Amino acid sequence: MKITILFFFSTEMNRATSLIRRVRLITHTDPTLVANYLPFPIFAPAWTPAPPLTSHHARFLATKQGKGHSKVQKVKPKQDKQEVEIKQKMTVSALAQAMNKDFDHVFEALLNTSVDLDSLEPHSVLEEQWIKEVVKRSGMKFKWAKLVESKERENKDTQRRDPPDPAVLVSRPPVVTIMGHVDHGKTTLLDSLRKSQVAAGEAGGITQHIGAFLVQLPSGEKITFLDTPGHAAFSAMRARGALATDIVILVVAADDGVMKQTIESILHAKKAQVPIIVAVNKCDKHQADPARVKQELLSHDVVCEEYGGEVQAIHVSALKGNNLLELAEATVTLAEVMELKGDPTGLVEGTIIESRSDKGKGPVTTAIVQRGTLKKGCTLVAGKTWAKVRFLFDENNCTVKEAGPSTAVEIVGWKELPSAGEEILEVESEKRAREVVDWRCYQEEQDKLKEDMQAIEVKQREHQESYKKEREPLAHLSWRQRKSALYKANKKLMAMRPSEKLESQELSLPLIVKGDVDGSVEAILNILESYDAHHQCQMEVVHFGIGDVSENDLNLAETFSGTIYGFNVGVNKSIQQMATKKGIILKMHKVIYKLIDDLKDELSSKLPPSVKENVIGEASVLAMFDVTVGKKKVPVAGCRVQKGQLDRKMKFRLVRGRDIIWEGSLTALKHHKDDVQMVKTGMECGLSVDQDIEFRPGDEVVCYEETETRQTISWDPGF
Repeated sequence: MKITILFFFSTEMNRATSLIRRVRLITHTDPTLVANYLPFPIFAPAWTPAPPLTSHHARFLATKQGKGHSKVQKVKPKQDKQEVEIKQKMTVSALAQAMNKDFDHVFEALLNTSVDLDSLEPHSVLEEQWIKEVVKRSGMKFKWAKLVESKERENKDTQRRDPPDPAVLVSRPPVVTIMGHVDHGKTTLLDSLRKSQVAAGEAGGITQHIGAFLVQLPSGEKITFLDTPGHAAFSAMRARGALATDIVILVVAADDGVMKQTIESILHAKKAQVPIIVAVNKCDKHQADPARVKQELLSHDVVCEEYGGEVQAIHVSALKGNNLLELAEATVTLAEVMELKGDPTGLVEGTIIESRSDKGKGPVTTAIVQRGTLKKGCTLVAGKTWAKVRFLFDENNCTVKEAGPSTAVEIVGWKELPSAGEEILEVESEKRAREVVDWRCYQEEQDKLKEDMQAIEVKQREHQESYKKEREPLAHLSWRQRKSALYKANKKLMAMRPSEKLESQELSLPLIVKGDVDGSVEAILNILESYDAHHQCQMEVVHFGIGDVSENDLNLAETFSGTIYGFNVGVNKSIQQMATKKGIILKMHKVIYKLIDDLKDELSSKLPPSVKENVIGEASVLAMFDVTVGKKKVPVAGCRVQKGQLDRKMKFRLVRGRDIIWEGSLTALKHHKDDVQMVKTGMECGLSVDQDIEFRPGDEVVCYEETETRQTISWDPGF
């Protein structure tokens, strides 16, 4: 059975009342049978059989138009929809950008949906169904963004070697760190051991760097000493010294006892699991009490041999050289018991103790070689920089050809200045060094990216919570009313901000910090991190670095209107002249606590003076009358001085009950008919003021003066 049905519909397909214009059945089947399959009645003429069709015949009918001419209606070409590339967890701003629309378009597309429009912000993350819904409502079509499969980057980092074969180990000198409180004689003790005068060259007589020296005793034994600062500002230096050492000599003054940095040094030694030898110094003084020192050490779990412990305590006088040989022998004995050995073969491993920038040498590091033998030409990696060793220097600034285990040496040849405390590892070639540095930089970027993403998520949650709290009072309004109210509030807030910005600029101190070595800058920055007086004056370090003050530092100081603080660095004449011309303040120091004191003074100078009010006299108003001056009537208050005196030069205040009616100055003060400068207790007077004020009997007139006192910053750096 072959059925051909031709339907002609109205061009408006979306109308529910579409009509069928004509139907023609070309078939050999009974039309009543066909009608059973159609959803509408068919009125057809009487059926008459037709000859069988030998070929396919179809006649296309058209609606009657004009004079019977057939005309096929033109169909409009289908327009392609804009394609939007979407992905999971898109933000509102990202979706708007992908659609080439703005935020308001996405907002309006989500109207009459279950999305909380009150909390919708450009950084809000949309669910998948709402991303698709926005695209559909915008008359567009979506496609999923192609996921770029990122290949996992191969780890190119270098690591320390496996433990060495005992057969290749040789004896090595002990690395001994001298630690203790400031001014307890650590550097003087080391001077006496190596017969030098280091303490005399230290600024203020205190050590402000880690000094590394190789000392050879009369008996032939060698000891590598590290002298760490005892000042409170150099805690990180002491920690590095403890981690890179075999033995700690704890210097305690017999006349001073256990102090704050003494306790800190003990904690560093215990954390590094390093044995301690106590050197009780300044025993030659009359007020010296070594027994008290040992008893105080007991409370910090440092038990000397006299009290049944294992810690050796040697009474010395660094200034006079008493018992220094005994201290050295105790150190050598302890080193022999520890059986210190090192591996002089293979790739070099070490630790950076200090780093600095030298004019002639460039970036220079002081390091302790822990494994291998360091030679000229070695390729080293430390942190995110590398070096091709050009020169090696000892503590006397003499070149050396090589440095074995436990040797302190200065390394020249770094591409950039590494940080103190970094691990030094030798690699096979410069290409390998670049690979290691690139990998470490990449790894740092990835770690920072993860931290940033976590911080963003936390900020988003906090913002959502605060956003909901802020909009709770507006919950009863429509979304347009809410937008209008928020716009007005933001406009008012923006109008207030310029004055706030001006005030913050007046009470702020941008800093540029320059130091001679990495450890010095680190110590200063650690102190500045303790700054807690931002409510009084903002302080911000806009730049810090190592080396002398440069033109770039001046440009930064000029840009931020800041001050340059230098520690143990120089300033050439051209830089000084340029700074003077630009009005930039340079503050150079050689002692760290003097630098901090100077900084506190400058912060205090930024604060507005505090105004203190002193009441000089009080008077009560008895009557009020008018006096004609020229053509003008001036109100005058008749008063009696009840307390103190009224001085015309001072400020005055009119008090009525608990309210202050007026504040200002007097235009006239008379006793009887005479102009007077001052009226004392019990005297009557008449006074007129600089404003049109209505006096009343019983009002109180107060005479006072304001004195300005310089404020002091509340920040306490701890020393």
